[in-house]
Parts: sequence; C-alpha cells; structure tokens
Amino acid sequence: MVAQSVEPSVRTDQYAGDAVFELHRGGKIEVTSSVHVADADDLSKAYTPGVARVCTAIAEDPSLVRRYTWKSNVVAVVTDGTAVLGLGNIGPAAALPVMEGKALLFKEFGGVDSVPIALDCTDVDEFVDTVARMAPTFGGINLEDISAPRCFEIEHRLKERLDIPVFHDDQHGTAVVVLAALRNALRVTGKSIEDIRVVISGAGAAGVACARILLQAGVGDLAVVDSKGVLHEDRSDLNPVKLSLARDTNTGGLSGRLVDALVGADLFLGVSGGTVPEEAVAQMADDAMIFALANPNPEVHPDIAHRHAAVVATGRSDFPNQINNVLAFPGIFRGAFDANASRITEGMKLAAADALAGLISETELNPGYIIPSPFDDRVAPAVAAAVAAAAHSDGVARPA
Repeated sequence: MVAQSVEPSVRTDQYAGDAVFELHRGGKIEVTSSVHVADADDLSKAYTPGVARVCTAIAEDPSLVRRYTWKSNVVAVVTDGTAVLGLGNIGPAAALPVMEGKALLFKEFGGVDSVPIALDCTDVDEFVDTVARMAPTFGGINLEDISAPRCFEIEHRLKERLDIPVFHDDQHGTAVVVLAALRNALRVTGKSIEDIRVVISGAGAAGVACARILLQAGVGDLAVVDSKGVLHEDRSDLNPVKLSLARDTNTGGLSGRLVDALVGADLFLGVSGGTVPEEAVAQMADDAMIFALANPNPEVHPDIAHRHAAVVATGRSDFPNQINNVLAFPGIFRGAFDANASRITEGMKLAAADALAGLISETELNPGYIIPSPFDDRVAPAVAAAVAAAAHSDGVARPA
C-alpha cells in the first residue's frame, strides 16, 4: 500500500490558537478602494472609457501623475531579507511579515500608503535595477533589512538614479531617533553635545548612520567599535565604508577594544548586540548616558546600566525611553510627500530629530522620559511639518 502525502491545505496548523500567529493570519494589510463604484456611470469614470482621458493627460504632462494617481502618497517597502531584525539572513519570504508590519505602521502613524516588496535577489546591480524599474509606481522607496555594506551602495545608487525620496530606515530612522533622544538626555545631564565623548558599538548600517548624524549635530569626539576593535586608519581590515568613517572619527586616537574605549566616555550607543561587562560600564564618565539598543537583549541590561548612568534607553517597549524607528519614518515620508521632495536631505533628518526632541517640555523631561511614545498623536505631524519646512529650505521641494 502506497502512503499518501498530506496536502498542505489540510495539515494541522501547529500555530492555531497562538495570538501572534492569529494576528498575522492572512496578512496584516489589504488594498481598499478610495472611491465607490455603484453604477455604470461610476464604472465609466473609474475605468474605461473615462480613465483614458487621465492617461492621455499624464502622457502629455507627466507631472500630473502625482495628482491623479496614488503616487503622491505611496511608498515601496523593499527588502531582500538579508538582515532582518535580529534574525539575520532569513530570505525574502520570511522577511515579508516584517515588511507588512512596516506598511501597517506607515499607514497607522503617518497616513502613508505602502506596498511590501520582498525581492529574490542579493546582487547589488540586480537589486538596484529592479527597484529603479518599479519606481514609476511609487512616490518613495523605503529600503529595509538589507545587509551591510551592500545597503550603503544600494541606497547611494538609487538616490543618484531616482528623483523620489530613497530612505534606508535601518540607517537613518535609527539615527534620527538616537539624535532626538541624545538632545534630551543632554538636557537632563546638563552636558553639551560639543563636549561629550561618544562610543558606538557596531559599524553596520545603524552604527554608520548614527555616527554620521551625531557628527553633523556637533559631536566632536566619537569613536566607533566593530567586532575587532576601534576603527582607526591604521587598521588594514576595513572596508571602504569603515575606512571613511575611521578617517572622520576617533580624534582621540583610540585603539584597542570596546572596554578600552569606554573609559571616561559620556555616551555608549549600542547597535550591535553582545554584552558589555559591568566593570567596563563602571569606567564611564559621571552622569553617563547608555543607549543599549540591541533586541531582544540590550548590550547593557537596564538594571546594570542604571547603577552607572544618569540616563538609560533601549530598543525595547517594556523599558522606559524606547528608541523606536516608528517615531521617525512615517513622519519623514509624510513631510517629504507634503513638500513633493525629490529626496531626503541631511537637513530634513536633523529637522526630524529636533522636532521629536522638542515635543518633550521642560516640565515633562526626566531621566525616564527623554523621547515621546510612538502612540503620542503629536509625533508624526510634528516630524512631518519640520521635514516639509526643511525640504523647502534645502531646495528639494517641488510644486504639488
């Protein structure tokens, strides 16, 4: 007797009853109509023959595509699944739930429509060509969960090739929220951004972007550490991105490991994982600040961090001061779309960080509250307004 295989459709669902899986069943987003088609007249306007008039007008004046299609309010959320959350290279299919989640957050927090796209290619040329060929459909590109250093080249090449905002959220969303949190942590500690010494653990996408935005914001003494130690120009094992960063940082001439760099540091920013020994944390400066952002296990557990630091932040929602990208990307794209910006500038990112920080008043500010909650209704509008204003100041805004 030949055993019969069980079709996937009738297999027992081992995840039935699990609240997380039930929430994801069938996906977390859907496409809905923005107009109602109730009769033949509606149909003739929404589709043929009426739609031909709109197509012809756009063919004659391509700028009309923003006004008469969804392009002015839709983002492509694109990944190849090579660096997903804390899961690593799990591939495009397994990355899709995260991309759906990102699309959900765009809509819920910024009123921005988005489409999750998981690409089955890791070659940089193929990835860039594929996204560029899809670009006429979208008003912006949000790159997500792409491994370093490929992510830097992909973003750079797409920015050069396209005239719409291209934003790698793992880099710049993290950097914007980190800067906002630092602005308010400095208000708590009474320190100035020009005088602090910063140590960043991690030289991947987030670490590089955080270093760059902190330098732009005025940090003068900053060292970045990867798995082999402090980045400096004499190291022979640095890729071009790390070498460029080494040239622009480490003015103190540090070498050695993370524990060496932490001696006397004012801010530890962890975007790499791993565990920092408590004895190293204890060697930081008085009124130190610790932003340990690895998930689910911060580089320094908050219980330990609070023994040695004045301000502590993590990437987790179950501790105070969660540094969460959702505070940034919905408002950044909303503002970019409102200004019809051709790209997202450094000034727009700095403006977003300042807007976030400014939402917390002097009377509210305390060591346990340096960054707003994602559920604060003021966040996306404040970020969007600041970003749109910066787009006009930076000369990248265009007529609607």
